[in-house]
Amino acid sequence: MEDSESSRRPFLGMFKEVPKAVKWIIYLSCFSTVGYGYFIIVISAYLPEIGLKASDVGLLLGVNGISFAITAIPLGIIADRRGRKKMQLLGLLGIPPMLMVYALTTELAYLLIASVIAGVAEGAFMSSWNAIIADLTTVETRNAAFVFSFIVGNVPFGIGFILPLFFPTIEETMGWSSHAVHSGTFFVLALLSIISPIGIWHVLRDHKEKLNPEARLIRGKSTNTLLKFSGINSLIGLGAGFIIPLVPTWLWLKFGVPDSHSGPLLAVSSVTIGLAAVFSAPLASRYGSVRAIVITQGFATAFMLSLAYASTALLAGGLYLVRAALMNMASPIADAYLMGIISKDSRSFASALNALVWRLPNSASTVVGGIILGAGHYDIPFYLATAFYASSVMLLYKVFKDVKPSG
Repeated sequence: MEDSESSRRPFLGMFKEVPKAVKWIIYLSCFSTVGYGYFIIVISAYLPEIGLKASDVGLLLGVNGISFAITAIPLGIIADRRGRKKMQLLGLLGIPPMLMVYALTTELAYLLIASVIAGVAEGAFMSSWNAIIADLTTVETRNAAFVFSFIVGNVPFGIGFILPLFFPTIEETMGWSSHAVHSGTFFVLALLSIISPIGIWHVLRDHKEKLNPEARLIRGKSTNTLLKFSGINSLIGLGAGFIIPLVPTWLWLKFGVPDSHSGPLLAVSSVTIGLAAVFSAPLASRYGSVRAIVITQGFATAFMLSLAYASTALLAGGLYLVRAALMNMASPIADAYLMGIISKDSRSFASALNALVWRLPNSASTVVGGIILGAGHYDIPFYLATAFYASSVMLLYKVFKDVKPSG
C-alpha cells in the first residue's frame, strides 16, 4: 500500500505540500457549502416543525438525490470531454437560485422544483470536483489534498447546520417570526453563494486541461475496477439513506428536538468529522487505504446499530457524533484511492459514477425511511442501515485488499 512522504507527515504538517490552487478552490467553495448545509437542516428539521409530514421530507430529499442520479453520469462524460472546471462552475451557479426559491416559499411543489435544481447542481459539481483536485495533485500529495478538502469542506456545512441555534434569540430581540428569520437567512446565503463560482473561475482561469473529446461510457481496463468499487459503495448509500438524512426528523419525532438543537448537533458533528479526518492519511499510510477504510467503517457500523437503542436525546446525540466521525474518516481515503485505481482520462466519469451509485439507492431508501418513521417505527431504519453497512465493509476488504493505486 502507498506510503508517501506526505502521508507520513504528522497531522497538519502533511498539508504543506498541497498546491495553493487546490487550497484556494476549497476555501472559495465554502460560500456555497454554507448554504447547502442550511438547506439540508431546514428540510429535515424545520419543515416538519411547520407541518410537513415525514414522508414529505423524505420525498424532498429523495427527489434531490434522484435528480442528481439522473444527471451525474452525462455531466461527468461532458466534463471529461469539454472541461472539468467549466462543469464545476456550472454546478456552483445552480446554488443561488435554489436557495432563493426556499427563501420565497414553503409550498411543497416549488420546494420540489428547487430540490431538483439542487440535485442537478450537485451532479455538475461532484462530477468534476474530485477530478479537478486529482488533476492538480500528484500521487504523493493526493491523500493530503483530499483530506484537506474533506476537513475544510465540513466547516461551512457545520456553519450552515448551526445557524438555527441563533434564531430564537433573533426572533425575540427583533420581534420577527420564525418564518421570516428562516427565509431571510436563505436570501442572505443565496447572495453569498455567488462568491464561489466567481472566485474559483479566477483561480482556475489559467489552468489548462487535457480534454478527452472521445470520452465514452465504457472506459476500457479500469471500468471493471470502477464498477466493483462503486457497486460496493452503493450498499453504504442504500443503508445510510434509511436514516442518516432523516436524523433531525427522527430526533424531532422521537424526542421532540427542534431544529434549533438538531442543527447545532449536526454542526458539532461536522467539526468532529473534520478533526477526525486529520487521522485519515496517517491511517492510510500505516495500514493501507483499504484496511483503513474497513477499520473506520467497521467501528462506525457498531455505533450505527447502537443508535436504535438510544433512550435519551443526549445519548442519541453522543452516539451519532461518534458514528459520523468514524464513518466519514474513510471518505477522503476512499476518494483518493479511487482516483488512483482508474485511468486519468476517466476521473470525472468515475467521480460521477461513484457518487451516482451512492446517491441513487440512498435517495430511494430515504423515501422509504421517511415512511417508516412516519409510521412510528423509530428503530427499524437503524437495523436496515447496519445490515447494508456490514455487507459493504466485508465486500470491500475481500475484493480490494490487494489492489494498489498507481497514478
